[in-house]
Amino acid sequence: MAIQFKTLHIAGASLLLSFFGFASLPANANEKLQVFDTNITLEEVKAAQKGWCSALLAISNAYQKGGYELAKSIAVDTIDGAYAYQYGPVAFKPTYAVGDSTFRHTRDGAIAYFVGPDPDIDRFGPMQGFATYRNWKQCEILNDTIQLMGDTANTMGFVKLTDSNGEVAMPEKTWTFWQPKPGIVRIVLHHSSTPFDTFQ
Repeated sequence: MAIQFKTLHIAGASLLLSFFGFASLPANANEKLQVFDTNITLEEVKAAQKGWCSALLAISNAYQKGGYELAKSIAVDTIDGAYAYQYGPVAFKPTYAVGDSTFRHTRDGAIAYFVGPDPDIDRFGPMQGFATYRNWKQCEILNDTIQLMGDTANTMGFVKLTDSNGEVAMPEKTWTFWQPKPGIVRIVLHHSSTPFDTFQ
């Protein structure tokens, strides 16, 4: 089959959010979309992204209400529902990552990053992770580029996170989503970093 390639500027879109219910997602008019094939759809990719955001907020909220154990139970469900660890290796490099734990090759390593314990990250508390060390209240995906390639899709952009104090974090995210079978989308690559100007 010949590979199809075209660039689209999206005017608007709505979709069903299958991961955590239903939602309507407006498209960014400046978003660039490259279509190599059309097996995995734009709507499925955006639903998976929205589901990731909803899950992060749910974990954070659970931690505020019920502490570590409640947050961990939601994090476990999130990892199993959003990532592809049950299918094989996942390339996961989280935002705050150092030393031997820079890459999270295992499900347990991913769970530890989201909720702890994660002693390698100084800014996390003893039983905290990225989803719980701050009380996250809003999560928004700001895509720069989306590539659809058969049963996989790449996305690159920012995740805009706002905490209960109104402080905003903008980690840079690259994801690869994979569709092992119709109706199921899993993350097989997750690379996150802090903007370069943070270090200047």
